[in-house]
Amino acid sequence: MLRRGVLLLVAVLLAVARLPHAYASEADHKYKAEETVKLWVNKVGPYNNPQETYNYYSLPFCQPSENPTHKWGGLGEVLGGNELIDSQIDIKFLKNVDKGLICTIELDAQKVRQFSDAIESSYWFELFIDDLPLWGFVGETDKNNENKHYLYTHKNIVVKYNGNRIIHVNLTQESPKLLEAGKKLDMTYSVKWVQTNVAFARRFEVYLDYPFFEHQIHWFSIFNSFMMVIFLTGLVSMILMRTLRNDYAKYAREDDDLESLERDVNEESGWKLVHGDVFRPPRGLVFLSAFVGIGTQLAALILLVIVLAIVGMLYVGRGAIITTFIVCYALTSFISGYVSGGLYSRNGGKNWIKSMILTASLFPFLCFSIGLVLNTIAIFYRSLAAIPFGTMVVIFVLWAFISFPLVLLGTVVGRNWSGAPNNPCRVKTIPRPIPEKKWYLTPSVISLMGGLLPFGSIFIEMYFVFTSFWNYKVYYVYGFMLLVFVILIIVTICVTIVGTYFLLNAENYHWQWTSFFSAASTALYVYLYSIYYYHVKTKMSGFFQTSFYFGYTLMFCLGLGILCGAVGYLGSTLFVRRIYRNIKCD
Repeated sequence: MLRRGVLLLVAVLLAVARLPHAYASEADHKYKAEETVKLWVNKVGPYNNPQETYNYYSLPFCQPSENPTHKWGGLGEVLGGNELIDSQIDIKFLKNVDKGLICTIELDAQKVRQFSDAIESSYWFELFIDDLPLWGFVGETDKNNENKHYLYTHKNIVVKYNGNRIIHVNLTQESPKLLEAGKKLDMTYSVKWVQTNVAFARRFEVYLDYPFFEHQIHWFSIFNSFMMVIFLTGLVSMILMRTLRNDYAKYAREDDDLESLERDVNEESGWKLVHGDVFRPPRGLVFLSAFVGIGTQLAALILLVIVLAIVGMLYVGRGAIITTFIVCYALTSFISGYVSGGLYSRNGGKNWIKSMILTASLFPFLCFSIGLVLNTIAIFYRSLAAIPFGTMVVIFVLWAFISFPLVLLGTVVGRNWSGAPNNPCRVKTIPRPIPEKKWYLTPSVISLMGGLLPFGSIFIEMYFVFTSFWNYKVYYVYGFMLLVFVILIIVTICVTIVGTYFLLNAENYHWQWTSFFSAASTALYVYLYSIYYYHVKTKMSGFFQTSFYFGYTLMFCLGLGILCGAVGYLGSTLFVRRIYRNIKCD
């Protein structure tokens, strides 16, 4: 039984970890003269709604023979809504085709209506040759009469090759024919082979939009963010070196003058007074521990995926980024367990099993809940965006047999290696009452204001990320993303430290959740920006696409909020421990 389980796990890992990219399987195939080159059809859908995609043969195109070959890719390809089917169009390597017949479509009222509705909605389709994509529109509308629709009936395919490898493919459509019931349309194609000197390793560069991603605005945004980092680190340094030094001098002063001592005691206020409560375990410790553990894992995960994307050019494969993200999430689960378990134990938590289960399941459950709603919508619309049951099983197996055990192991190690309490100050038995302060020193205001500067450091990059995901551009500038990610971490830590200092100076010792939410509020501003982006920068419409846009964005913002919150909390923890380590605690 154990052997079967191990074999099943190995099989799943091999199936999932197979990252589809430009150097695998068919794309690495060296063709011989007149060897068959398959044209795969993938999906169709409204151009303005990127996630609203359907099976290519949901429209009455030329149907292949019974049981056509399906090309199944990796996990990420399926999650990306891809379903490649062999079109069975006769294409031979290096063999030109002047005009070949695919089939003859006999139009009836239903087919005319289907094609007309698709053309009105600007339907596009995607094909693949040798793992290289081709795109085209279904048809066009008469400029003078919107009720007349024309279907493109001829596909002109140009294939560039270097030696025995395919380098580039291009599709142009010709011969638009008026859609009329009872009419017969000959669907034809032509293939032309052209030699090129472009190397196989550089064949994906034609799909990269260099002027867009490497625009001056992109560089200026990085420069401005660096200026923000310098300003904030200077501000934090000033607090640590100047303000706190003066506080230390006042608190450490030994004065025998009773009158002066009494005056100092009466006037004394600020963060020193809460030293007996500042390390009091926060409310909802089990949730805070889980969030901080998950956020730390997500930070390590994002860094790892960015580095892999830079080194391995993951953008060239269908779903390679998604596959890498899911597999790396499972493999980095030890980090969340270790951080969560140690934090929970240091604060006196007793129910470590509950903490471990929450750490392992909280973020996947949130994503699953959103995904379940979106999947139900996709199934109702019969869209390719619907996740097959088998894919769900694979993801569950990854979580149950890799992620969950690693969280358990990390929790046990964290409790034993870093779970001993080591606070600089002893926690008093009776909590100190928190005095009323001005409105801008309350935790809620500090939390809301804390996310503004981190958002300001990344919002330009958010535009490029959103555009690549929602507007058919290939994101490849992961070097920029790495810089922005590092800047985000530094800015988040600095802003949270400043907010924590103001809160403690207001004699409010509930800094743990405040520091978390202060950093996590960055995600709130990103979500508000996504609303602006939806209405101003896109032409999306319909319940399906709107649901997927805001559902995916919510999933992204939840992860971003937990990540930033964990980073902010850990930075504030180091700050708080540092300042209270140097004072005399009673």
